[in-house]
Amino acid sequence: MLATLTKRGYVTHSSNSGRYVLGYKVVEVANGLQHSLSRLRAVARPHLESIQRATGETTNLVVLDGDRVIYVDQVEGSRSVRMFTIVGAAALAHTTASGKAILAYGPPETVAALYADHDELEQLTPRTMTTVEALQGDLARIKRRGYAVDNEEHEEGVSCVAVPVFDHAGRACAAISVSAPTARIVHADTAQLGTLLREQAGGISAALGHQSQDGKDGRDRAAATAAE
Repeated sequence: MLATLTKRGYVTHSSNSGRYVLGYKVVEVANGLQHSLSRLRAVARPHLESIQRATGETTNLVVLDGDRVIYVDQVEGSRSVRMFTIVGAAALAHTTASGKAILAYGPPETVAALYADHDELEQLTPRTMTTVEALQGDLARIKRRGYAVDNEEHEEGVSCVAVPVFDHAGRACAAISVSAPTARIVHADTAQLGTLLREQAGGISAALGHQSQDGKDGRDRAAATAAE
């Protein structure tokens, strides 16, 4: 493996010490990732601010990294009691609305691969789903209605609603979310909040080159939401 990495420039071998160190190719990859995230943040930021103005709540931009999500941007809410997450912080994907939103719209085999070695999923609160079967059932519901909900699954007293963002290839590359004390989410119209988020996520996705398919899909989601 090290020989292959050395050949491709990701590591270099010191003949004096016999040790391997990172090569300049790693910098190239890191710069590419940073550029991609910078573009995503720049495109999403006005939409996060628009959602924050409409709701008064904290809005987040999140990407998936394995079985965790990383918060890459946030617009803090304007209310006296509000949620706050450090940009760069990670959270277990199955415990967050954002993580579930991305997983729901990704390839079905992704979930099976991520949790293949898990007899039980890590539990953070009494409401956290602890089986892959329960998670898969929730992901199916999310895809039908078009948005995900974290009902105190990551932290007690905190709830979240999220929707996916799609790139030019149609991949769920990120998610945007609104997080707030559970009491405020419960008393809000969750479906209406999901619609607001979908509209803003659609703008982000379009700027990333995604061509949406509205119409029938939107009517199907509305019917599914009403039924649930």
